[in-house]
Amino acid sequence: MSKLDEKLYLTRNLGIMAHIDAGKTTTSERILYFTGLTHKIGEVHEGAATMDWMEQEQERGITITSAATTAFWKYNNEQYKINLIDTPGHVDFTVEVERSLRVLDGAVATYCAVGGVQPQSETVWRQADKYNVPRIGYVNKMDRSGANFYEVVRQMRDVLGANPCPIELPIGAEETFKGVVDLVNMKALFWPEGDENHGFVEEEIPANMLAECEEWRDKMLETIAEFDDELMEKYFDDPSTIGVEEIKRAIRNATLKMQIVPMLCGSSFKNKGVQPLLDAVCAYLPSPADCEQIVGHSVDNAEEEIVRKPSYDEPTAALAFKIATDPYVGRLVFFRVYSGAVEAGSYVFNTRSGKKERVSRLFQMHSNKQNPMEVIGCGDIGAGVGFKDIRTGDTLCSEDAPIVLETMDFPDPVIGVAVEPKTQKDLDKLGVGLQKLAEEDPTFTVQTNEETGQTVISGMGELHLDIIIDRLRREFKVECNQGRPQVTYKEAITQSVELREVFKKQTGGRGKFADIIVRIEPVDEGFEGNLQFVDEVKGGNVPKEFIPSVQKGFATAMKNGVLAGYPIEHLKVTLLDGSFHPVDSDQLSFELCAIQAFKKGCEKAGPVLLEPIMKVEVVTPEESMGDVIGDLNKRRGQVEGMESSRSGARIVKAKTPLAEMFGYVTALRTITSGRATSTMSFSHYAEVSSSIAKAVLTECNGRVDLLK
Repeated sequence: MSKLDEKLYLTRNLGIMAHIDAGKTTTSERILYFTGLTHKIGEVHEGAATMDWMEQEQERGITITSAATTAFWKYNNEQYKINLIDTPGHVDFTVEVERSLRVLDGAVATYCAVGGVQPQSETVWRQADKYNVPRIGYVNKMDRSGANFYEVVRQMRDVLGANPCPIELPIGAEETFKGVVDLVNMKALFWPEGDENHGFVEEEIPANMLAECEEWRDKMLETIAEFDDELMEKYFDDPSTIGVEEIKRAIRNATLKMQIVPMLCGSSFKNKGVQPLLDAVCAYLPSPADCEQIVGHSVDNAEEEIVRKPSYDEPTAALAFKIATDPYVGRLVFFRVYSGAVEAGSYVFNTRSGKKERVSRLFQMHSNKQNPMEVIGCGDIGAGVGFKDIRTGDTLCSEDAPIVLETMDFPDPVIGVAVEPKTQKDLDKLGVGLQKLAEEDPTFTVQTNEETGQTVISGMGELHLDIIIDRLRREFKVECNQGRPQVTYKEAITQSVELREVFKKQTGGRGKFADIIVRIEPVDEGFEGNLQFVDEVKGGNVPKEFIPSVQKGFATAMKNGVLAGYPIEHLKVTLLDGSFHPVDSDQLSFELCAIQAFKKGCEKAGPVLLEPIMKVEVVTPEESMGDVIGDLNKRRGQVEGMESSRSGARIVKAKTPLAEMFGYVTALRTITSGRATSTMSFSHYAEVSSSIAKAVLTECNGRVDLLK
């Protein structure tokens, strides 16, 4: 192993993920302060947080874009390098969490000690599961009224299906929260009031907590022993013979295999509990070297696996996970290097475009500031400029050893709004601004309505589009008028239809000919993709080389449905038979034939309109609950349950169509005198009732005559 590879064990690529307002950015600011990266703590509520650098973030007190930085922390006499990414909590910016988790090795799942496991906590947890990211849990805000560490641990088990393993216990709660008990070393850690350095002192465990701590330590040992045979023997023979280093090793191994989630607690705002959290990050979360191999596939064949080891000696492989527009350096591409290294001034090969790109300059990021670097090595996260044709999710590698790394899936936008510049001279600037913003954010799309000529921008929610329009005004100096928000509908079919389609075109010379018999129907239950294509042609009536063209034709046609041009969801197409002409048939003929068959078949297959349904959670005082439920019912909502929160408020859970939820936050404030809060996240698409579908189609000049 080279000296450089040894450094990999001391690197941690870490993300902080949570529901909105759980204290992610506040925790990040403390990490920057305690690691010596900043000399003054920036507070979110003052708009001075280092990681919230955008003007919109500082004004609103929320994180909008994920920010990266690099800090160093001394643990066990070793200097650890921590590449930290602070992610947003708001559901409208879930893409930032998705792409950050794709390139991170570990995460700190942060919870509010009062709010516990909230809707966005579930969303980010599922995203971390998807990319197999080991986590440690951190229960923040232990100083708040209603804080309960043990309740959050229970919710993690019940709601998330996790296996939380407390390795710390709080000393006191709410205004009496003084410190934590470290169950591994069986020591109490206190943060004295008035200590400007915010250091902690190690003392014996308070006598009134000793029995409880011994009980929880026994539970911790029992949990980790389940996953370690050697420890299991010692645990049953004599638990007192288990050493501290053995416990740490067992916790680390079980965390890396995602068998447990070590749980810590603290109050980041009061500077309590952050240093032990940093120690836990170094002790238990994975380094790039803990991933034995990175699996990608061949450029030409998605079935052919290619393996890289996390080493400087391997050919270069990196993943571009974020694109940002910087006013000084231009287009900034964030990437994670999985093997080899990327050097400033060198060339890398983009497997999507098939072109070489020169990386003119490299930077290590500190929020929105760039520190120039000569090389970004294996296991590191950095940013580069100079790329001409690049998109989020592209693989950058050595030209003589190409590999395609797993990319990311992004949700489709659910809401659109028409925009137009206020003056003619802003027209070109609007186009440039929208193009740059769409490059940065894969969940933001720009389309031109062919009938009206309007520019329609689409995103994940009202806040998402508000921020986009605000950025157009501030960064690109474009003033726009905007229309009413529009829901992004989809279409589906409900019946099975069999039909024959013949495409014939005869001009001078060679003509065009294709003949197919297909069955079009809804997909089979359990099928997850969009197009389920089945080839049942016998005897070569349709030659093998034309069958992919039929599939491609249907896939292309699905982007524009028959009712109003909305995309079609979940279609099953079975190619039953057909015929061809030895001279006139070619791939394009069969593709065009499939597009015609799609249009005619879907018109007869009972097309329906689908609308996005949102999962809504409202926390309201008891006395306003009836009004809140009545209002949700008026909005075609289905109330699915009511719970009591620990603070005495009621939690109402419902599923409601997005079309009815515009301006809901304002309406909720009015109903409850500003005392209720709500969160909303996308759930699924569902069929619209015929009366509403007719109204929608009439408004957009759709085919009302095709509705059942």
